[in-house]
Amino acid sequence: MNRFINILFSISIAAILTLGFTSSSVAEDLLGEGMTIFIQCGGNQGDAATLARTNGARDAARHFGVKLYEQYSAWQQDTMIRQMKEAMAANPTGIAIMGHPGEGAFARLVKEAVGRGIVITSGNTPLPGLQAMYGADGFGYAGVILYDGGALTATKMISNGNLKKGDKVMVYGLLAQGSRGESTRGMIDTLKKAGMNVIYQEISPEVNADSSLAAPVIQAFLSKNPDLKGIGTQHGGVTSVLPNILKRAGKKPGDIVIGGIDLSPPTINGLKTKYISATLDQQLYLQGFLPVMQIVLSKKYGFAGLTINTGAGVVTPDTINDLVPLIEAGIR
Repeated sequence: MNRFINILFSISIAAILTLGFTSSSVAEDLLGEGMTIFIQCGGNQGDAATLARTNGARDAARHFGVKLYEQYSAWQQDTMIRQMKEAMAANPTGIAIMGHPGEGAFARLVKEAVGRGIVITSGNTPLPGLQAMYGADGFGYAGVILYDGGALTATKMISNGNLKKGDKVMVYGLLAQGSRGESTRGMIDTLKKAGMNVIYQEISPEVNADSSLAAPVIQAFLSKNPDLKGIGTQHGGVTSVLPNILKRAGKKPGDIVIGGIDLSPPTINGLKTKYISATLDQQLYLQGFLPVMQIVLSKKYGFAGLTINTGAGVVTPDTINDLVPLIEAGIR
């Protein structure tokens, strides 16, 4: 009997020690426990160009034990600045901003935030000057090297769409938006070097916020340029609406070559039906996950800012099918 009691006692002690060890390990794994992070996710909650980024941020927050606050701006620069001010008022552990408003707009706010011990990092659009100043404080970048991404998309657009020297190509982009416009610049430069006749059209703030408003712009351009052979853009929302705009205009797949960005459901369908020849995959999930991780590691261990290029490459009609399950899950 005593032996039986001793065995039970030993088992109980072992269970308690194991439970304690497991709980301790779990607690130790939550590197961000007690931390609060605000993250600018970009467009509108749940939209195709934003969902994977949101899911990445949420997964990182769960993994590290962070309290996460998401901010959506419909891509409006003044809204991003206002959101940073609101985040700073909460005195969080860190803020992951988007660089669209530019370094001048963010400079004073970033300086004040870092001075107060708030870790700042950037996603989607880089702020290299601010990163150089505050990199030691955890200011990093997770996103595409924008110029290279635009150039790569243009290269694949030419080869996959069989564009020829002298063909007229419309580039619909955001050159006026500082560093965000570098992807558009990369696309234009590459098309011109290949001998394309490039005509540029700036995306208006209204279309930037609601891509469906691109339809009359594209339709008017098609009417004035019946010899148009291609349309290139580095705007995910615009990419997603182009196939239907061309269909309504009576165009068949391949009549006008489309090169775009991101992997929304309409863009996937455009690739499958071969209306879209190439689209840059930014791996948006990483643009949500990595900024949260950056803030946690910088606050916990004092790591400096990391620069991570999330642009894996270009997706074409030949490569889209393998990615569909992950896209439908909101990961890619």
